[in-house]
Amino acid sequence: MNRNVFLILLLLLSITNRVVAQAVTVEAQIDSSQIWIGEQAKIQLQVAMDSKQNVSFPQLTDTLVRGVEIVEISKIDTQYLNDKQRLLLTQEYTITSFDSALYYLPPLSVMVDNKEYKSKALALKVYSIPVDTLNPDHFFGQKTIMKAPFTWEDWRGVIGLSLLGISLLALLVYLIIRIRDNQPIIKRVKIEPKVPPHILAMKHIEKVKEEKSWQKNQPKEYYTELTDIIRIYIKDRFGFNALEMTSSEIIDKLMETKGKDNLSELRSLFQTSDLVKFAKHNPLINENDANLIHAIEFINETKEDEEENQKPQPTEITIIEKRSLRTKIILACGILILSLSIIMIIVYVITRLVNLL
Repeated sequence: MNRNVFLILLLLLSITNRVVAQAVTVEAQIDSSQIWIGEQAKIQLQVAMDSKQNVSFPQLTDTLVRGVEIVEISKIDTQYLNDKQRLLLTQEYTITSFDSALYYLPPLSVMVDNKEYKSKALALKVYSIPVDTLNPDHFFGQKTIMKAPFTWEDWRGVIGLSLLGISLLALLVYLIIRIRDNQPIIKRVKIEPKVPPHILAMKHIEKVKEEKSWQKNQPKEYYTELTDIIRIYIKDRFGFNALEMTSSEIIDKLMETKGKDNLSELRSLFQTSDLVKFAKHNPLINENDANLIHAIEFINETKEDEEENQKPQPTEITIIEKRSLRTKIILACGILILSLSIIMIIVYVITRLVNLL
């Protein structure tokens, strides 16, 4: 008998726990039931339910009831209870009102598993601020004129336009002076003549001769400078990039380009240079002098001949404007546009200065 009673009590306790676990509670609280016009209050809506249930909060927009506006709706805050078997969901609604009255706030409806649950109704009293119409200056007297603080943002446009106006004024004065003195708007432009490749190469060889690196037991530096001079000369004279080619490739390309069969001396110069740079060969002094002569002879034999009666290249160009009727009209229109632009900038700057000061 006692055993049966004990089993019945366990069964009732289990059923009670399931009912409690599945119970849904909806509560609404307001943090302040009395506010001034324009103040804000917060309504907190809490839903307690089983963690496996689905909930849908009320879809409110900008008005709770007529006269009570919703300022902000917070995100739903989730808390787990009883080892994640229960959920406590909280959402806050920030409300305000601009009309003094006693407002009835109806219950908020929540859907849990397609079943409606409602909170309790709330009330909100909104008071208007009393104004002493007989003594309007009692608390706040007449304000004095306040000077605006200095900020660079207000002066940035004035300074920029002022600099632009000064530049345009300088350009206008320059044009007027050039036209008055009957001088060209564009002055003389000098053109530097291009130095021929053989002259440039001979200048560098003279520098190598003055340094006399081969006499200072520096054959590698000497042959490096000498072959670089020849490679640059070949590049400028024959039009292919000898700086990126090997010695044998340069010889073969020269034979294809100009049909030169007698390149044995240049070939000997490159071979000696390769031995010095890569095999640490130490040539004799006579051999160094001979290779220098070979380089000079190669340049003299392959340099471009100056044509007889060739027209000399101009060293400078003078642009003289012919003041035709069309040119005069264009200049006059340009001066007029510049003048109008300067006047508009001056008027704008003066207006801004008056307003700022």
